[in-house]
Amino acid sequence: MSEISNFKAIVVIPTYNEALNIEGIIKAAWAAYPKLHVLVVDDNSQDGTGQLIKAMQAEAPDQLFLLSRAGKLGLGTAYIAGFEWALERGYDALVEMDADFSHDPAELPALIRGLHDADVVIGSRYVIGGSTENWNFFRKLISRAGGIYARTILGMTISDLTGGFNAWTAEALRKIGLKSIRSEGYSFQIELKYRAFKAGCHLVEHPIVFSERREGQSKMSGRIVIEALFRVWSLRFS
Repeated sequence: MSEISNFKAIVVIPTYNEALNIEGIIKAAWAAYPKLHVLVVDDNSQDGTGQLIKAMQAEAPDQLFLLSRAGKLGLGTAYIAGFEWALERGYDALVEMDADFSHDPAELPALIRGLHDADVVIGSRYVIGGSTENWNFFRKLISRAGGIYARTILGMTISDLTGGFNAWTAEALRKIGLKSIRSEGYSFQIELKYRAFKAGCHLVEHPIVFSERREGQSKMSGRIVIEALFRVWSLRFS
């Protein structure tokens, strides 16, 4: 594909109780990239997130899609379900993005455009031009240390292995072997990038500013962080 306009692109947004954010993030995505398709993977939100999406679909039935799941099944499985849905429908470029405005939709065109020269474009907080906003010192320390820990064990040079704002070519996702992934949270993002690296994909980093969520409650937990600490070793020796 010689031009960015030729990409059939979709952003996959997992949700669980994101009614306060979901309309705004979708409209912001379209403002940044009007031709972009959006797939919301909703884990049976109890706050009306799914109903809001259905109402929005009336205005853009060919551009907005909802994949409803029976319960809270986890971020990793939500992305895998979304990726598989999009691959089956012939999308060329697939983007991961949170629903809570921690990822700036204005970066979507740059991430997708980067797929012209790479298989994976990673929205990176830790390259020149990237940063985090409204994080305390302890959270910054944990994030930085976790990234160094993971890339040292895995033998990678990517600065931001745990970030979740990434663009993928369809070919890269097919190489990874999505059905075999069992990780969640931080380790899901690490595993995706590591599998792409091992498959010979070309990964590049694009600087982003990561902001604290605007509304709602964070889904991050200590269990997810601990899982990541151990998961990198099983990836290294698998």
